This record gives sequence, C-alpha cells and structure tokens, in this order.
Amino acid sequence: MKDIPIPVSMESTKLIPRYRLFIRAQNKAYQTEKTYVFWVKRFICFYNKTHPDNLNAEQISYFLTSLVLEGNVSKNTQRTALNALVHFFEKFLNRPLKDLTFESAKKQRRIPEVFTHQEAKSVISRVQEPYRLMTDLMYGSGLRISECGRLRVKDIDFGFKSIIVRNGKGDKDRATLLPNSAVERLKRQIEKVQLLHDQDLANNCGEVYLPNALERKYKRANKQLAWQYLFPASRCSTDPRSNKLRRHHVMDNTVQKKVAIAIQASGILKLSGCHTFRHSFATRLLQKGYDIRTIQTLLGHADVKTTEIYTHIVGRGGSGVISPTDDD
Repeated sequence: MKDIPIPVSMESTKLIPRYRLFIRAQNKAYQTEKTYVFWVKRFICFYNKTHPDNLNAEQISYFLTSLVLEGNVSKNTQRTALNALVHFFEKFLNRPLKDLTFESAKKQRRIPEVFTHQEAKSVISRVQEPYRLMTDLMYGSGLRISECGRLRVKDIDFGFKSIIVRNGKGDKDRATLLPNSAVERLKRQIEKVQLLHDQDLANNCGEVYLPNALERKYKRANKQLAWQYLFPASRCSTDPRSNKLRRHHVMDNTVQKKVAIAIQASGILKLSGCHTFRHSFATRLLQKGYDIRTIQTLLGHADVKTTEIYTHIVGRGGSGVISPTDDD
C-alpha cells in the first residue's frame, strides 16, 4: 500500500514525523511527502546524521553540487532535491536560505521511447485480464500506471465518455477520454467488482480506504460500490493506518511485471514499460492531427513545453524531412 500515508503520532517529538505532520497539514500529496522526506533524510545522512539546526546554506550548496559531480543526477532530480530542502528549511524550520550557490546539472532533453500503434496493440494483446484492460487505458486514455491503479468505480463516466483522474501528479484532478472500445469491458469489470464487494461485505472486509477526511465527511461511503477500486487487489490486507481489514487496489509493480513479460514476448527491443503507453498516447494523437493544447489538457501537463517534446517524434525523419536516399 505504497500510496497510503504511514501512521504518524500527533504526540511525536522526532524531527521527521513532525515534518510529515507539517506536510499533511498543508494538504500536499502523499507522493510529495515521500519525496521531500526522502531528500531531507538523504541530506541529513550526507552529513553523518547531523541535526539540521547545525547545518546551513553552505552545506546545502555543497550537497546539491555533490549530487551533480559525484552522483551524476539529472537537472530534474537536482531541482527536486532543492525544492525539498527549501521547503524543509524555510517553511518547516522557518530558516530563510540565502546565497545558495551550487553547480547546476545540465538540462538534458531526451526524446521518450514510444510504441507504434501496432507495437502497442501487440503488447496489449499479450497481457491477461484485468491487466489488459489497465494497459488499454494507459494507451487509450494516457493514464499513468499509478493513476490507473487508483481509479474508483465512480471515476468512470459512461454518459460523458470520460475518465476522471483524482489527485494526479501535482495533486491535480483532470478529465481524460474514455475509449469506446473499452466501454463494455469496463462495465463487465464493474460487475466483477460488485460481486467481489458483496463477498467482502459478507466477510467484514467491505470497507475501502478514503483519502484525507472523506471517511469522516461521508460516513458510509467506504462501503459503497462507487468508492471501490476499479482494479481491486486479489486479497484483503490490513490497512496500516487503521489496522482494519480492507481491499486495496492492484499494485503498480504487479502490472509492470505483466507488461514487461508482454513486451519481451512481442520481440520489441525498445527500452519501454508501462509509461511508454502514455508517451504513445500523446504521439498517436499528434499523428492524428489533434491540437497540442488539447493533448496537454488530457495528459495533465502544467506546461505545454512538456507536451511539445512529442512533436519531435511525429513525422518522417526529424521534422518531416525526406532522406536523400528515398528520392526518386
């Protein structure tokens, strides 16, 4: 249950638990919490577990420089570490950071690997259900694997032919398209979830985890079909926050393994995985002539520049150029 916040005592006096509580009070996404805590811990361990009260901007600058010179991290990784430490020192410890001077990683703009339409279909055809339906949604709706796994029954809107992604990257909600080819299969999947949920209710395992304060706000929602995960786990397990027996969703690594086997069976030699379907979704829409801003909205990108990377993939050659060897 990697996406369920670990329990933290409100009475804790330790640094990291108090920082976790501070992040949660700001209503940040749990993924943000995990990322920030990871970099704060790494920074503290870098200085042999020295308390942050005894560290300053100079040590932070040296740490960020070492990530590049010794760790060879990317620009984005270094920026993430910087954001985490700035948040920790300035927001949590209330210690403004001045004169941060460090070696910046060079920005490397890499073109993502994508499947052709035929390759995507070949991989999907080799994945067994319910994972095949999940890969279909990653390709047909541009979902991240984590977004696909966290889908609830109520997030599928058959009337508007849309899928609502809740708490996506950046803790944002968005709507994306629902493929016509997936409609009937999704209805059958919901029927399976209904049967499984009825069994769970009979076995006192019918509650599902609800984020934030929704469980207090909607007292009976955690037992309603609408809130159940669309792709439930094969068995119930103990929720670490409440110690209640609940059914969570399929784990990301389970789907990743199934897709990796299918890619190998398809004979595809590209460095690819579940996220390749999302890249392929964007590329396919560009090939079909859809507007870049529309694709940006469907993917949930905050900046259109992130979406524009896919324009480098579309077309013949590099930019629609015909190779001299192909001239008549």
